[in-house]
Amino acid sequence: MRLTPEQRAVVGHPGGHARVAAVAGAGKTTTMVARVLHLLERGVTPGRILVLMFNRSAREDFQARLAAMAPAGQPLPDVRTFHSLGHRLSRSLTRWGALAPRQLLTADWQLERLLRHATQQALQELPEPGEAALEAEKLEALAHFCGLVKAEMASPAELYARLDVGEDSEHFVAAFEHAEALLAEQGLMTYSDLLYRPLRALEADPALRGRVQGFLDHVIIDEYQDINQAQQRLLAVLAGHQAAVMAVGDANQCIYEWRGAHPDTMLENFTATFGEARDYPLSTTFRHGHALALAANHAIAANRRRPDQLCLAAPGTPATRLAVGQGTQGLLGELAGWQRRGRALDEACLLVRSWALSVPLQLALLREGVPFRLSREDRFVFRLPLVEALAGYLMLAQDAGLLQDPGHLLTLLAQPTPFVARERLVALATRLAETRRWPERHDPLLTGLRPHQRRTLKRRWALLCELPRHAGWTPARLLEHVIESVEAEKVLKRAAARRDKGEEDVRLLDVLVEQAGEATDLAAFIELLRRPVQNRDDGVLITTVHGAKGLEWPLVVLAGLNEEDFPHYTRDNPLTPSRLEEERRLFYVAITRAREQLVMLHDGGDHRPSRFLGETAWQDGQRVAEHLAGEGEGEAPLAVAHPGLVRRYVGALGRSLSIEEATVPTGMPPAASDFRVGQRLTHAVFGEGEISVVEGDPDNPVIEVRFHRAGRRRLIARRAPIELLEGERA
Repeated sequence: MRLTPEQRAVVGHPGGHARVAAVAGAGKTTTMVARVLHLLERGVTPGRILVLMFNRSAREDFQARLAAMAPAGQPLPDVRTFHSLGHRLSRSLTRWGALAPRQLLTADWQLERLLRHATQQALQELPEPGEAALEAEKLEALAHFCGLVKAEMASPAELYARLDVGEDSEHFVAAFEHAEALLAEQGLMTYSDLLYRPLRALEADPALRGRVQGFLDHVIIDEYQDINQAQQRLLAVLAGHQAAVMAVGDANQCIYEWRGAHPDTMLENFTATFGEARDYPLSTTFRHGHALALAANHAIAANRRRPDQLCLAAPGTPATRLAVGQGTQGLLGELAGWQRRGRALDEACLLVRSWALSVPLQLALLREGVPFRLSREDRFVFRLPLVEALAGYLMLAQDAGLLQDPGHLLTLLAQPTPFVARERLVALATRLAETRRWPERHDPLLTGLRPHQRRTLKRRWALLCELPRHAGWTPARLLEHVIESVEAEKVLKRAAARRDKGEEDVRLLDVLVEQAGEATDLAAFIELLRRPVQNRDDGVLITTVHGAKGLEWPLVVLAGLNEEDFPHYTRDNPLTPSRLEEERRLFYVAITRAREQLVMLHDGGDHRPSRFLGETAWQDGQRVAEHLAGEGEGEAPLAVAHPGLVRRYVGALGRSLSIEEATVPTGMPPAASDFRVGQRLTHAVFGEGEISVVEGDPDNPVIEVRFHRAGRRRLIARRAPIELLEGERA
């Protein structure tokens, strides 16, 4: 096994706690396998080593590689996920009488049924929000809340006060307590309880802790940056004062804060929990070349909560090519070029920040007959319940006979949700299909509905009856009319399990309207939305950045790099410095999935390119890579935007290049902190104007300006060619 000097240092770690900061593609699995084999060679008993992996597939991969590299007949240590560790602990504590026996809930419907019962009990004390609390989306939000309580080991009331869990959630704290009581009464537990219950028992009983401690000498944890508070505290209990803990991970790739992970876990929280530790870098990536390594270093440099570590491309890695393009045509052009070079589409991955951003890409690939597959088949555009419903509304404009189809009516009454129980909607759809008339005021079908629920359903029925009269409208006008009539944006935000889920659903509406605007024929647009398609193994993979964690592809196309999409924010949910750093870490993970080629796409038009594109300084990285490969022109100094970072990178390689700072053009914007509403400025193209909105990151805000000649424009402050007029600086 050939290892780098940095890897050998980790493998030979003499003892005590250690933190290993491994950049993307640094060969950390290889290093961890070598570390385990080194411990075994030193005579450490296999049973006194515990290796913890983030998920089952990572565990199986590690076990296979360890078995392949170990001497024949060598006993091997335990390799587990946190869930399997919790399962084992739960069984032991139950056998000792410290925990009551419980059965694990493994099906989603079982948990949903229990939470529905808990919600109904909570609503007896807090009657608001009524039936809306029993909707599937709100039960999903409650499940997330309950899991986060246990992941963070927090009190439900304290966590509820700290989180923004959306409307109609006042019952969450009470519902959590009722759910806990139901789990105890019925002898059941959730996956979160596999750690939560043993940890609470162990932390409450010193004698019990003594029974589980002293069995380990070494604990090695992969993806440490993604563990939550419960996992870290359980590790501290099991390690006690004897076991040496080695945490392997990358704080720059912490992208699960919504699940309880924090980048500080890999930083100062580790020493606060376990004590002093020796730090080891794994700085060399074997995945991609200098251009992408430099782009990644530039991209993450603006984050304050990060390790001071560069990612360096190893000798022999691909000369990764970087490119920036626009829209679906940019995507189609890149894929066609990839195939012309004799490469297969199944070597390519199309990444998006959220599934909503994949919709125009799916439709473009469908139009052109380009095969693709989705990591989640339920995210095919035509399988999304909201898209099915919107297509159903449009179909009514062409075929009034669908008003007599109870199944079709049920789809339209149910999406977007009217916050009414499905059983009632089924009965109402059946009646309406039979009678074609809205029920009388005191009809039993309407009994028990709140006034706003009655109004919502009656307005929706009026819309359905009206649509056949609009068959001549364009697809975009008709779709916008439907969305406005059903108050889709308001409903989706209210129904969402989390704020970001609601915003993703609203973005889906925007995307569909944009696509409808490109269509002139209603029948063709409906057919496109309803086209049956299956995953193609030989096609491009489409997945989200979260779903791509830990994976890599020869070609990665990262789409949707627009302000408000990536980084994601809205007027109602502006960027805080902390959220911007999390978005930047997500972008860092996205671009470091590529090996040979990375293409970054923005939409153009009214969509402003993401600030992250500029932060990568990708053109500088490409030119530096060419010079390092001996392809640069002449002996003149290489002008780059961030000479300090580039010099440090080149120096770490043991190389030298003549580097200078690129000349800053006149008319660059002033410091971001100088901007405030009411200031007057001048733009190199639009002329004079006045700032009306300042939002987003305080260090790099987005400003809206009313220009005298050009009207309202939204600008990224640091990148726009603007100057404050005399006397307007803060």
